This record gives sequence, structure tokens and C-alpha cells, in this order.
Amino acid sequence: MPASDLRPASFADICARLRSAGCVFAEEEAQLLLSAASGPAQLASWVERRVAGYPLEHVLGWAQFCGLRIELDAGVFVPRSRTELVVEEAVALLQAVALLQAKRPLEHRERGSTAVVVDLCCGSGAVGAAIAARIPGIDLHAADVDPAAVDCARRNVSPASGTVHLGDLFDALPAALKGKIQVVAVNAPYVPTGALNTMPQEARLHEKRTALDGGPDGLDFHRRIAAGAPEWLLPGGSIIIETSQGQAAQTAEIMARAGLAVRIVRSDELDGTVVVGTTRPPA
Repeated sequence: MPASDLRPASFADICARLRSAGCVFAEEEAQLLLSAASGPAQLASWVERRVAGYPLEHVLGWAQFCGLRIELDAGVFVPRSRTELVVEEAVALLQAVALLQAKRPLEHRERGSTAVVVDLCCGSGAVGAAIAARIPGIDLHAADVDPAAVDCARRNVSPASGTVHLGDLFDALPAALKGKIQVVAVNAPYVPTGALNTMPQEARLHEKRTALDGGPDGLDFHRRIAAGAPEWLLPGGSIIIETSQGQAAQTAEIMARAGLAVRIVRSDELDGTVVVGTTRPPA
């Protein structure tokens, strides 16, 4: 029901209830709930669920990410704004490759080639969908070990004709992609097991542990992904892994040991950190 159809007191009451439940952005959340609810019954149900601690995005059924509305099912990892840095780096790399290709003499250009991009540990598919929205025409693949996430991701990447695979990391991908991937974008779990209980309640209780737990030091997935990446990337291809500011040096070391040239990228605006690893480019 539109907010204009409600008395001002209704908006104030919802704000008060959300604020008392610990919602920092109570006014913004109240406006979203009011504008998206189909009627008073749904609005009341949504407010009750939010007050009970369910993530706003699970209540609404979607999340805002890179200017897109990403469909989100209950229990599926909620894309964070800091992960937009993964998208920014992927887009910059793909644009640089396209520019380099355009500068080559016609006889040396790769004809009919389409950049293969993989969203690994894709969750809702938000990263892949956002990259495809900015670089149309890529050959997009995504993979996750969680069937619920895969089902959700399929809906989100369908506008880009993306393909989503169910399975464990690179094992989920078709063998035909080995040595052909231009960019692998990764937001794998990197929270140390012992730190899970310090996470906000809505993450701890309503997102699956498999989407959060990165092992004793948080870097188990980074080790496995870095070890497998070189055989899947084409020469000059890159892998972008989200990490924390405190873990960045360790993630970079892991990727360097796998034979990748690495650099750390930090965005204070997004409060995001990624490590980019690149294979040796073609001569």
C-alpha cells in the first residue's frame, strides 16, 4: 500500500517499532516496507518479521546491488555493498581487455571471441548479474554448492543468458571452460569459524553457515580457489577475491604462491577489499 494511503502515525509507529528492535536505518526501512507491501496484511506481516530479526532483504524478497534489484529467497546470502568492489574490478579488467583487443591490428585480433566470466560462490548471482549488466554480451557462468542459492541465481542471471551450475567451486563448472576464463569473481566465505558468533544476529540466524564460515582463519576457500584458478584462467586472465582488510595480505600471499601476480585493492567508500590475481599474459 502506498505510504500516502496511510496516516502519518502509521509511519511513525513502524519507525518506532523498527528502531526499538535495533534497526539503525528505521526510517529508510519503514519507507521501503510501506511502498512495497501489497496491503495492510502483508505490511503487518513484514513488520513483524523484521522486528523478529529477519534481514530486510529476505522480508522484501529482493536486495539492491549495483543499481539492480536482485531477487532473494529466505536463507540465501544477502549481497553486501562492499562486494560492489568485486564488480568494479571485474568490469575494469574486462574493459581493459576489450580496449587492448581493439588496438591490435585486424590480422592479430581474436575473432568471434567472447569473454568468459565466472561468478564463483555466487549465492544469489548478484555479482555475475551486475557484471553482465555493465558488460553486455559476456559468456556468464555462476556456481554455488547450495541448491537454494543456485535456484535464486538462475532467476537473477537469466536476463544475461547466464548459466548457473550446482557444485563445489571449480568442480561445478564444465570442463570445457578450463583455460578459457577471462575473469573469475569470488565472494567466498571468509569469516573465521571462531568469529561467527560475533556477526550480526540477522546474518548468524538467517544466512546459512556454509555461506559464512571460512574455516579456522577464514581463508580455507581462498586456498582452494587459488590452487585451482591457474588451470581455469586463460593467459592474462584474472581472479578477484573479496577479503577483509585484515586478511588481505594473507589472501595475497596465498594467491602469489599459486603463481599469480597479485595486487590488493581497497575502497574506503565501499568499505571493501579485494585481491586480484592474474596469470602470465600471452606474449
